[in-house]
Amino acid sequence: MSVPTFTVVIRKAYGLGALGMAGGSFHASVFAISWPTGEFGGMGLEGQVKLGRRKELAAIEDPDERLRTYETYVAQMYERGKALNTASLFELDNVIDPAETRNWVIAGLNSVPPPPPRTGKKRPFVDGW
Repeated sequence: MSVPTFTVVIRKAYGLGALGMAGGSFHASVFAISWPTGEFGGMGLEGQVKLGRRKELAAIEDPDERLRTYETYVAQMYERGKALNTASLFELDNVIDPAETRNWVIAGLNSVPPPPPRTGKKRPFVDGW
């Protein structure tokens, strides 16, 4: 690909959809940054708790206690999924003030070398997949 890609997460980045939007990986783009409002997870956080903690929640017989436990798990997932926590662990280059986004994009464009001149067809065939 001759066009540089940049990843800027504004709100939610869940699962394979987030990776697809980032060009296949958060490491594939020139940089991957997030606004402080970014949320990250393997899937929607409520569904992740329902699936991942299904046995634990089913073992609680009192519906009110089950709901409180579920809400506690969801709150923990939201805390872990915040952009600052995700950046401290992996994959993000920085969590930025939204006002800095333009500066990051300009710096990213200035940092990539020009593509080599093309000598033949850009694509020798059309991939139907």
